[in-house]
Amino acid sequence: MPRAAQDIERIRERELRIVATAREIAEQEGWPAVTVRRLADAIGFSQPILYRHFPRGRDEIVERVVIGGYAELLAAISADGEGLAALVAAYLTFARDNPAVYDAMTTSRTSIVFASAETPEILRKGFAMFERAVGGETPRERAVRAELLWSTLHGVSRFAADGRLDAALDDIREEQIVTLFSAPASGS
Repeated sequence: MPRAAQDIERIRERELRIVATAREIAEQEGWPAVTVRRLADAIGFSQPILYRHFPRGRDEIVERVVIGGYAELLAAISADGEGLAALVAAYLTFARDNPAVYDAMTTSRTSIVFASAETPEILRKGFAMFERAVGGETPRERAVRAELLWSTLHGVSRFAADGRLDAALDDIREEQIVTLFSAPASGS
């Protein structure tokens, strides 16, 4: 392997390790525990090395976790099969199984732009899956229905994470969400 290729691979591996460590700390102790100093200590790198990889520091690292989280969510939805029921189940399972990552994806302030031409491709692909799952007669109607489904799933995920929903009703709740969004959209 040429020297340049080795350097590129080493840089990529370091960045993956930094992001994975940030995620581990967040899952164990919450996002406030994730600092550049803490990451440097946990990985055994100096802070300047972390800043060399992520010039904007912690914010840039969290953004990588967010993009990675959306990629994992998209993969989970795809792996569960086609259709609205599979999407609903995969989304709620992902949010439950990855609480810190889900929190970063949905509440962290980042420079990631949503609902625009600058939205990262993985987020656009995920939203397109929502649009296909809910349908609608026009692109605008599909977008609104997808936004409403996403909002509903987020609300259910947050309430469940905070212990405000009866877990014994999870299966019925999922069925009702599917029923609600399977209903034909009324024309405007």
